[in-house]
Amino acid sequence: MFNGLVMQDSVSLNKRILLPLLASIVAITPLAIDMYLPAMLVIANDLNTTMPNVQISLSIYLAGYALGMLFFGPIADQIGRRVLTKVGLALFGLSSVALAFCNDIHLFWALRGVQAFTGAAATVVVPGIIRHIYKQDTAKGMSYVSMIMMVAPLVAPTVGSMIMGLSHWQTIFLVLASYSFVILALVQIYLIDIPIFKSPMKGFALFFDSYKTVFKNKDTRADIASSMFVSFGFFCFLTAVPFVYLDYFKVSEQLFGVLFAFNVMALMFGNFLNTRLVPRIGSRKMLYYGLAVGFVAGSALLTFSILHLSLYFIVAAIAPLMMSLGVTASNADALILMQFEERSGTATAVIGTLRFGSGALVGPILALMHAQSAVPFSSLMFSALVLTLIAQLWHRARNKKNARS
Repeated sequence: MFNGLVMQDSVSLNKRILLPLLASIVAITPLAIDMYLPAMLVIANDLNTTMPNVQISLSIYLAGYALGMLFFGPIADQIGRRVLTKVGLALFGLSSVALAFCNDIHLFWALRGVQAFTGAAATVVVPGIIRHIYKQDTAKGMSYVSMIMMVAPLVAPTVGSMIMGLSHWQTIFLVLASYSFVILALVQIYLIDIPIFKSPMKGFALFFDSYKTVFKNKDTRADIASSMFVSFGFFCFLTAVPFVYLDYFKVSEQLFGVLFAFNVMALMFGNFLNTRLVPRIGSRKMLYYGLAVGFVAGSALLTFSILHLSLYFIVAAIAPLMMSLGVTASNADALILMQFEERSGTATAVIGTLRFGSGALVGPILALMHAQSAVPFSSLMFSALVLTLIAQLWHRARNKKNARS
């Protein structure tokens, strides 16, 4: 009995160390995306280019990250998570240092692509480790990590602004490099490795076989689609909210920061609720509850936008919508990962590639819609929820049909 208690305490202690560490690894992505946003105009002036050219670097980062997930997912399943994390963090740090000494926009684009691609090597391992630790309660672990990681987008723009007030834009990338090297040192000490299942296949045959295994699993197709659609809705918010709050509703930069933080805190609260409820209710039911709340909130947001109601109605609708996106995404990802013990890296790569690939489409779609109000952004978010609902209804109908036959 005493040994059992010691073992239980050891597992609990490991989780207390591991979960913040895993969240810190994943946080390199929102930090790299959000921290340099306040410096974009200064970067454009220093590199003798235009603001749209600097903004392109954000799309390049998302595309590079999606490709990195696609490339490193199967590799994580073969060489182990710990090694890949260390390689990814080291290369992310070195490319961040190189960005600090960049003086040409084309080189800046290339280095942002490298930074994203190598950063994906570190982050792709995280869901597989969570799945190994939490087993059937994977959604609980995913929510814990997401909740901690959400601190990054909450503080990143503010940190970027503070750095710009005290120093130059190059310092932002040196801070990112320092952060990655500190996390690398902690990974060396604390990160566990998990069992790997080596395949006799090599090269392209390994890649194609890994992805074929994931996509052939009919039980996960609806959840993969749901994860992608919910992520598309989240990137709609991230991409459009500066225009909606700052340009359309004419709020101050200070109030924008408060409203943005409020929306992110709603997302964190959704993940917190999930950690408490999912062990009792299960991931599938929590996904349904999150989707139901999101559908109601999304309908309200679209209605308020069409009626051109005040900012406070829009904010009141976005908060529960963001909360529901957090719950739905965490449980969809968990349901996918629980199906793939031997291919968790590849499954994570599929989730990440579709997530960031769909996110990269948001900007061009909103540009084509020539947004003059909150309606285009609201309609896209609502469409994402409708498509998620259709995917889950299809999954439920298929399960009922299989149960009868």
